[in-house]
Amino acid sequence: MADEQQNNTTANGAQGNQPQVQFNLQRIYVKDLSFESPKAPAVFQSQWNPQVNLDLNTRHNQLQDGIYEVVLSLSVTVTNGEQDVTFIAEVQQAGIFAISGLDEAGMRHTLGAFCPNILFPYAREAIDNLVLRGSFPPLMLAPVNFDALFAQSEQRRVAEAADAGA
Repeated sequence: MADEQQNNTTANGAQGNQPQVQFNLQRIYVKDLSFESPKAPAVFQSQWNPQVNLDLNTRHNQLQDGIYEVVLSLSVTVTNGEQDVTFIAEVQQAGIFAISGLDEAGMRHTLGAFCPNILFPYAREAIDNLVLRGSFPPLMLAPVNFDALFAQSEQRRVAEAADAGA
């Protein structure tokens, strides 16, 4: 019965004319990892009043036809009140994704928002682990809305293209 429904759908052309979207996660890995605490051990003797600054970036490159590497870079710099840097924790969390059947806009969204959404929990856990190993309190980073960041990026891209054409 399922075969009949599939054949009927294809015969009616509802799905037969559209390319099949394929998305497969092939691997998630840490590309680079760093922790630095320039003021240790003196920093452990001061009262803890952290100021956290998070920088994040994404990039991607095509490894071969339909295979992409997406890299999410997080850099967390923590100062203790008005003092110098207490620690810096950085991770480049990467993934290899097999993606096909998307138009250009869909591919940009997938590589710029969907894949980073998959990678972020791994990067957040890596940062938290680094901070704990540095003997600091846990640092649970807040979720990031990559869809909103991607939309802002697309607006800038469109505005820059309009400015360049004017």
